[in-house]
Amino acid sequence: MHLYPINGACHSVAPDATAFGHRDANFSMVVVSAWSDPSDDEANIRWVRDYSDAMAPYSETGGYINFMDGDDNERVRANYGGNYDRLVEIKRRYDPANIFRINQNIAP
Repeated sequence: MHLYPINGACHSVAPDATAFGHRDANFSMVVVSAWSDPSDDEANIRWVRDYSDAMAPYSETGGYINFMDGDDNERVRANYGGNYDRLVEIKRRYDPANIFRINQNIAP
C-alpha cells in the first residue's frame, strides 16, 4: 500500500477551483498488487478488495482520479466529489460527442 501525503498549497485552493475536489484530505492511499501466476487471480483480487473494504471506514468515498484502475469506473463521481456535476456540464458543452473518453471518463 502506498500512502501519499496531500499537503501544502493544495489546501489553500478552494475545492471548486479545479477538478480535484478532495482538498480537505491529508493522504491518498493506493493499493498496488501484482503477481505472475494467473491461478492466484481470485485470491489476490479478493485480498485487495477486502483490504480496501477494511480501510473504507477511515477513508473518503472518493480519491485521486489518476490512481483509478480500469475496473474503478463506478467511482468517477466520488473521485470528483462536489465538482462532478459542474464537470458534466463542461463536458456537455465542450465534448458532447465524448471524443475524449479513453480515460476515467465523465460522460456528457
